[in-house]
Amino acid sequence: MGDIEHVPENINFPKEEEVVMDHWKKIDAFHSCLKQSKGKPRYSFYDGPPFATGLPHYGHILAGTIKDVVTRYAHQSGFHVERRFGWDCHGLPVEYEIDKQLGITGPEDVAKMGIKAYNDECRKIVMRYSGEWETIIGRLGRWIDFKNDYKTMYSSYMESLWWVFKEMWNKGLVYRGHLVMPYSTACCTPLSNFEVQQNYKDVVDPAVVVSFPMKSKPGVSLLAWTTTPWTLPSNVALCVHPEYEYVIVEEVATGNKYVLMEARLDILYKKPEEYKVLDKFPGAKLKGEEYEPLFDYFIQVKERGGFRVQVDTYVTQDSGTGIVHQAPYFGADDLRVCKAAGIVGTDTPPICPVDAKGRFVMPVKDFVGQYVKDADKNITAMLKKMGRLIQSATIKHSYPFCWRSDTPLIYKGVPSWFIRVEDYRNDLLKNNQSTYWVPDFVKEKRFGNWLRDARDWAFSRSRYWGTPIPIWASEDFEEVVCIGSRKELEELSGRPAPEDLHREFVDDITIPSKIPGNPPLRRIPEVFDCWFESGSMPYAQNHYPFERKKEFDETFPADFIAEGVDQTRGWFYTLLVVSNHIFNKAPFKNLVVNGLVLASDGQKMSKRKKNYPDPLEIVNKYGADALRLYLINSPVVRAENLRFKEEGVRDLLKDVFLPWYNAYRFFVQNVLRVSKEDGVQLTFSATLEGSSSTDKTQWNIMDRWILSSMQSLIAWFKQEMKAYRLYTVVPVLVKFIDQLTNWYVRLNRRRLKGETGSEDCYRALEVFFLVLLSLTRLMAPFTPFITEHIYQNLRRVMKKIPDTKHDESIHFLMLPDPQEWLIDQEIEQAVEGMQKVIELGRQARDRRVVPIKFPLPEVIVVHSSEPFLSQIKGLENYVLDELNVRKLTLCNNKAQFDVHLKAQPNHQILGAKYKADFKNIANAIKSLTDAQIEECLEKKGVEVCGHWIGSDEMFITYDVGGGGAKDLEAACDGPILTILNTKADQSMLDEGVAREVINRIQKLRKKAGLVPTDDITVYLEATKDLNRIADEFKDYIQTAVKATVKKLKEVTKGINFLIEEEFQIKDSKLKVAIFKVESPEEAARRAQSTPYCKYINVALNETLKPGYEDRGRKGTILLENPVGKRLLTVDELKSEVEALFAMYGKQFRLSDDMGKDISAINADSLNRSTIYVCGVEDKKPAKTVENGPFTRFLNVEKAGKKATVLLENPIGQSLFKSNDDAKQFVESLL
Repeated sequence: MGDIEHVPENINFPKEEEVVMDHWKKIDAFHSCLKQSKGKPRYSFYDGPPFATGLPHYGHILAGTIKDVVTRYAHQSGFHVERRFGWDCHGLPVEYEIDKQLGITGPEDVAKMGIKAYNDECRKIVMRYSGEWETIIGRLGRWIDFKNDYKTMYSSYMESLWWVFKEMWNKGLVYRGHLVMPYSTACCTPLSNFEVQQNYKDVVDPAVVVSFPMKSKPGVSLLAWTTTPWTLPSNVALCVHPEYEYVIVEEVATGNKYVLMEARLDILYKKPEEYKVLDKFPGAKLKGEEYEPLFDYFIQVKERGGFRVQVDTYVTQDSGTGIVHQAPYFGADDLRVCKAAGIVGTDTPPICPVDAKGRFVMPVKDFVGQYVKDADKNITAMLKKMGRLIQSATIKHSYPFCWRSDTPLIYKGVPSWFIRVEDYRNDLLKNNQSTYWVPDFVKEKRFGNWLRDARDWAFSRSRYWGTPIPIWASEDFEEVVCIGSRKELEELSGRPAPEDLHREFVDDITIPSKIPGNPPLRRIPEVFDCWFESGSMPYAQNHYPFERKKEFDETFPADFIAEGVDQTRGWFYTLLVVSNHIFNKAPFKNLVVNGLVLASDGQKMSKRKKNYPDPLEIVNKYGADALRLYLINSPVVRAENLRFKEEGVRDLLKDVFLPWYNAYRFFVQNVLRVSKEDGVQLTFSATLEGSSSTDKTQWNIMDRWILSSMQSLIAWFKQEMKAYRLYTVVPVLVKFIDQLTNWYVRLNRRRLKGETGSEDCYRALEVFFLVLLSLTRLMAPFTPFITEHIYQNLRRVMKKIPDTKHDESIHFLMLPDPQEWLIDQEIEQAVEGMQKVIELGRQARDRRVVPIKFPLPEVIVVHSSEPFLSQIKGLENYVLDELNVRKLTLCNNKAQFDVHLKAQPNHQILGAKYKADFKNIANAIKSLTDAQIEECLEKKGVEVCGHWIGSDEMFITYDVGGGGAKDLEAACDGPILTILNTKADQSMLDEGVAREVINRIQKLRKKAGLVPTDDITVYLEATKDLNRIADEFKDYIQTAVKATVKKLKEVTKGINFLIEEEFQIKDSKLKVAIFKVESPEEAARRAQSTPYCKYINVALNETLKPGYEDRGRKGTILLENPVGKRLLTVDELKSEVEALFAMYGKQFRLSDDMGKDISAINADSLNRSTIYVCGVEDKKPAKTVENGPFTRFLNVEKAGKKATVLLENPIGQSLFKSNDDAKQFVESLL
């Protein structure tokens, strides 16, 4: 504990955050808090692993912030929270980068270079951006352990995957199948059904209708429609719906006869006159009908029933011709139908003439080597030449793309390994019910629906950089062995198991066959899907069950996980499937789902489009706290989408952080003032002593209110955070900052400034401290930097918190418990009512355009409840002060003032909505009675002319005195009616003008960088009636500004004003000049502390703004440094000014106090003068004078050489952590 430090007027939030980070580094804050919580109950958290092959984006930042908030809260609630960062290291994201880098186009290229060489390349880039990740995440204030991380490429992790898989194998949950799957031709691998959901795009594809002449009916052709002409060479059947009606039609124009579904005739014909219906029958009648094949590539299937019509109910009536062509290895339904018909089977060669890269192979001789999508046009051309093309068009539809390569997927039959899921849907749904999701609808709807339709999981990938699937099999798969550990592999192979379990180290290991004379078993070539790896992280991160079994048992399932809504079909799903199959339970208890962060235009954020600002730029501009709070205080925490807007982050600084900082600064100012004026060193406790029996009736009512509100907030905060409802917590915290700054501080300024007596001041400061500290502690998980910044100064005057061993950081403190005895709901309600009355009074002022500075005679509050009116009476002084009225009248009967409600239609909204009906609706709205309008306000709308009109679609106003009381203005909020008498007499008007004078003095005082304890004299010169008012209200003005006020003509010779400026108030002019009175000590100190180096003061003219809102407007520039060396040129001076005020890219000029440009630098003539940074069109700057440099400085002398270093620049922005650092820097110049 020590003297509290002065708080500068301006703060650069990003720079102060960096100072906080240095403090955390110095005390090793994160690891220290982990050591401090050892032995406490565990709170387990799983971190979903990202890939380190790209940089973090706003989605990562959002999810990371949610995780950081919740785990900080858990730690500060008394838990030990292990927070390990995880890395997804295997799979397509890495391999795709290598394929692009090395020009690899298919498996043959990998075979040439060898798997070891390929995987070595993957290893090189897998952690390419890990350093940037650690830097960015750290800069955002997230505390997570990178040293004790987990990586899916660790051998320990991979061995646990083998164990997980062996457990599933032993339960009969794994099988091998040949199924049609989504397939990435760019990555040469199938994808699982949930991966496909991640990247759908609207595309334009060909849509062709092709004829299939019937053998039994010469001259009649079956018509099939397809959007994938490239599948037609593999056609072996057609399919119709057995129950829907089909027709044979004759085309009038050509005489051609076609068969298609009756409901789909409009695909060919616009009008019924274009065709004649010759026959009509159900689709079942077509079953078995033979047709002419399009191509002869697979003519052999004719012997197994190929090239005939099949029936199935999957055929729909909403697209195509109602006849679907069947290519069994390019469509899941096609394969099912053809298998059922015996056309293909497990013992028949697959009809799949497409290689791993999506290129045709034999026997499709006409298109060999062509990529299937490119072949569409050539196939269509050949069909036209053959006379089989009936229609060629295009269709725009949603189509799946590879989530990694962003290329179109195809559906292709591939041999794959599957985990059974479909048979376990009920178990998944039951275990999902045991979990708690925020928001709940994602669990019940999106995720629940996904589980109800869950399909068997194709987990194998025909790739290289991944965990090898531990299956060793004979060539015919008659003998299969699954391995669950390195030890088991050693025992069965007779060879030492390698330390590294990647393919290049295990593929050559064989296992002797148990069948005499048979060759040894070899490992299958596939690797695990990377989703299987991330879904197994609860076990693999701990090398379970080989290590940390006790730790795992204590922390499984996790207390908390969080990711984006897109993970409902990704990580959340795979976590649940794996856990369900291994332990028959959910792997987590609580889950927070966030929505997606989009660009400001609602599009996906795209590096290519550059449609979003770089996250680090935002952090460096506004600070990490502002970005964190912007994300957390948005719909995205309710799983809705957020359109990211930079101005939203900026506005939080203006509306939340600066008011909060200014309240803290105001507190410190008054603690320092008490120390200086009263000689009292105040210290404060983190809690108030007392109990439910404590008599609080003599306490200041606003103290009681803010203390009660704070304790209610603490209780509510803990309740909501326990329920993980961040989206309710943050708005209330932000609102409380407003309650503290705009209500408590403003209404108690005189008490806090000591104007009501020392004891009352000390009590108010005690309450202020407690509330400020408690708020800072609650905000700490959300905004870790500003809370640490404030706390480090507050703790200088804070008494030791009982039972607290570590208080070096606010994040080491446990969250406060509510002091129930301080809660008084009645007072909270009373002040809430008072606030509504004041806000309504302000509305009434605004409507009459009467500024708050001008006093008014009376405010009338009307309410039917006597207790409510009694509460307002108890707060009368605050109402009078805030509304600047002379009298408060209370009434319980609005009829006494002849108040009536009036409704007017919103022409813009209702006119556009109802058009022809609008006139009748408008007249009806104008005719609504008082009772009807009151009911409308209560029900948020009213029925008018058969239409429901919302209360927000009309304007509702109050008419007082039947319109005759022209000086009365009313405003209402529910049952509260406030009537303002706006008729002011001359004395009130004069007082309003006097307040304007006070306002100009205070603004100029602030502009000069003065603090309340500075001793000043104010000189005024006014014209016209303003001169009279300044004289009559002199005492009033002096009391308000706490300074001597004189006329400018009374100024004595030799006085140099600190600042002076001329203002216009109505039709009069007011000149204000401020002289700062120096104490003898200050004068002596100034005389002894003139900078060694020549310098100039620099002031930003009022027409310009600094590049950053929190930058000061005044600074100092050294013309030389050391003395006689490194003299500045004009260009260098301009560059210095540009950097000083962050004026990058802005046009400005440098001038003297007469407006003349600075075109050359003469150090002697410019020394100690002030130059002005003006706009190009500015004529003469607002003059300011300072007897010395604007900013603090330090002189250093070494070996006869002299130099000066500025300690801040501009005013309020510290440049060094300490004077020692500054001295060390300047000595390096000598």
